[in-house]
Amino acid sequence: MADVPVADRPRERLLNRGAEALSDRELLALLLGSGTDGCDAVELAGQLIARHGGLYELSRTPAHELVAGLSGVGPAKAARIAAAFHLGRRAAPADTASRQYVRGSADLARIAAPLLTGLRHERVVVVVCDAAGAVLRKAALTDGAVDRSLLPVRDVLALVLATGGTAFGVAHNHPTGRAEPSEPDRRATARLAAGAEAVGLRFLDHVVVTDRGWRRVEAGG
Repeated sequence: MADVPVADRPRERLLNRGAEALSDRELLALLLGSGTDGCDAVELAGQLIARHGGLYELSRTPAHELVAGLSGVGPAKAARIAAAFHLGRRAAPADTASRQYVRGSADLARIAAPLLTGLRHERVVVVVCDAAGAVLRKAALTDGAVDRSLLPVRDVLALVLATGGTAFGVAHNHPTGRAEPSEPDRRATARLAAGAEAVGLRFLDHVVVTDRGWRRVEAGG
């Protein structure tokens, strides 16, 4: 970057013209901070994006894989990249409202999405509500492997009761990107509904959330 005029460098252009003026690799270069011998930060950022098949796939890559993937990206740079992408997910608009309500399946999917998108393993999220559907708490309950969902009904009900809620919904992701519910998903819905009824809670819904959409899970046998 030493050969690039100061006014044309990514940091100065961002400060003067805004982040929208920068390309993906220039924004990533600001996180990297520096390149390697014979490869400046922008070039290194471009290599990193290309190696992982694009910015979206890069955003889903765990920090330890970034360290192992490319010369010039050590633990500090990998941690900054992973932290930046995760902050972006936490700052999603679904989290900005001071009071959220679950009045249908779409609300449940929207509220749970920030805790589920961008993952490469399955996670179960519980959204606890009061009698009016106002969200009291949303929490990641379990994390599992890419080929199985961990949905312990007893733990779900215990979390709802400990929070003081009277209603709840459950969401989980499919790392494959396919929102179509599986038979185990449908059986889990049936167990959740039965468990809620047994302890006097209202079961709102169960949805599958992916990075590009969601699907309601009907109860199955």
